[in-house]
Formats: sequence, structure tokens, C-alpha cells
Amino acid sequence: MPRFVTVGAAQLGPIARSDSRKVVVARLLELLRQAHSMRCDVVVFPELALTTFFPRRYMEDQAEIDSFFEREMPGPETRPLFEEAARLGIGFYLGYAELTEEKGVTRRFNTSILVDKSGRIVGKYRKIHLPGHAEHEPWRRFQHLEKRYFEVGNLSWGVWRVFGGLMGMCICNDRRWPETYRVMGLQGVEMVMLGYNTPVHNPPAPEHDLLSNFHNQLVMQAGAYQNGTWVVGVAKAGLEEGCELIGNSSIIAPSGEVVAACSTLGDELAVARCDLDFCNSYKSSVFNFAMHRQPEQYRLICERKGAVPPP
Repeated sequence: MPRFVTVGAAQLGPIARSDSRKVVVARLLELLRQAHSMRCDVVVFPELALTTFFPRRYMEDQAEIDSFFEREMPGPETRPLFEEAARLGIGFYLGYAELTEEKGVTRRFNTSILVDKSGRIVGKYRKIHLPGHAEHEPWRRFQHLEKRYFEVGNLSWGVWRVFGGLMGMCICNDRRWPETYRVMGLQGVEMVMLGYNTPVHNPPAPEHDLLSNFHNQLVMQAGAYQNGTWVVGVAKAGLEEGCELIGNSSIIAPSGEVVAACSTLGDELAVARCDLDFCNSYKSSVFNFAMHRQPEQYRLICERKGAVPPP
């Protein structure tokens, strides 16, 4: 019997540096209500969905930097989102900047959470593939200082049984790396949710600029097909604080086909009714890992070449 999950890809337009959490959460609530009216089970919001993409700014004042981080989740400003989700009976994925204390040490991560239909946090992921640079580079049109403001995630790629299937998470640059999908794929993932803030312009390699949308679709569609999983990729899009961000928020089937997508660069909802059992057609045939994958051979080849073996 099919296992359907109706998912909403809740793209956001630009968020100004001056926009308060209250203003942003109001936009998220509007998209959440739209999704409920379209009978969605879960909504996927973008990476760092509560603020402007602050890593494009060079800052030295730690208090200013920390103003973009959440010290608790939910907190006073985000609690209305959780309460409304519980009232409507709809789950969500949310990306945000996390400030936490672990063993007496202050830690900062680029984080996403998965919230079930009761408003309860059931999963957390911290971004592993941090792009960009750590020091101010004045030659750039804008900075990309994720390596300065965040630590590498320490939770690996988990998979959670919720919404009737196996759900996974990743964030932005993670989507470009095959091991992201493969680690979850080896756990049987059936839907990967990911948010991103991706500039059109790539300062170190401007020759890639015209391929930004193509590369975005390429990696998500390949990850879906090669692991027999649905992928829901959701952007913060448009001209944000002088930086042009790509859109192309998409819901991608295990076949690698795009089944729903946003067509603007603003707040928009794309919806698809996803049959999780469709994953089985690929997991039991072309990408039957137990039958066809040869990890021992990979390891032998890597050992001979002195390389690190894939997962």
C-alpha cells in the first residue's frame, strides 16, 4: 500500500538585516498556513531561515555576531511557529544559527531541526560541509565567512522515523557532496530535506556563475536517484542585502525527476504528494546496495592509492 507524505517546499524571498525575528516568523506562519490549506504533512523552510545570511558580512564584535544566533529552540520569538504547527497538525524543517553550551564550552553551528505534527523537535542536524573562508577577504564583492562563524557539525547525518517514513536532513553546501546522501542512503532514507542560501556569483570562480541553477539541480537530482530517495531542496532567494541568491526550490522524486518547483524568487510554496514506497523501485533494483555495492573493493583501491575510502 502506498505511503503518501504531502510536503511543502516553503521558499523565502530576501530577509533584510533590519528585519526582526517577529517579522520573519510572521512570514513563516503564512507559508505554514498555506501548506495546511493544501493538506501538507510537513513544510521545509530554508537554511538560516530566521535572519539575513549574515556570513556574507565581516564582523569582529562578538555580540553583533551572536545577535544572529538562537540560544534556545523554541525561544520566545519562535515559539508561535511551534504552537501553530501543533494547532494545525503539521510538521516542519527549519534552518537557523544555533548557539549552545556543551560541557562548559560555547559552540556555534549552522543547524536544522525536524519538528513533528505535535510541535515536538524529533531531529537535529548541524552542517558539516562549511563553504567559504575564515578571514576577511576585501577583494570579494561580498564575504562568505561560514568557516569564521560556525564550527563543523558534530552530529553526522541522522535518519528519523517520522511522517510515516525515514527522514533525513542536510544543509546547503552538503548537497554538493555525494557522501551526504550516501550516509543517509545506507540508513534507508526515504526523504532528504535541505535548505540553502546560494549566491549566483561565486567570487573565486566567476566562470561558474551562469551554471549556478544547473549545478543546484544537478546535485540534488543525482543524490535523489543514486540513493532512491525523495529530496526537498528549499532556497532563500532573490536580492538580499545586495547579494543575488538563486531560487529553484524543488521537490525531486527517487527517479531524479523534479515533480514540483517554485517559479519566483520570493515567498512561495511548491507542494507535492510523495509516495515513499516509490523509493523501493530504486532501492531494490539499480541501487540495491546489499546486492550491487562493493565497499570492500573501494577500500582496497583507496588503500593502494593512499586515499580516504568513501562511507
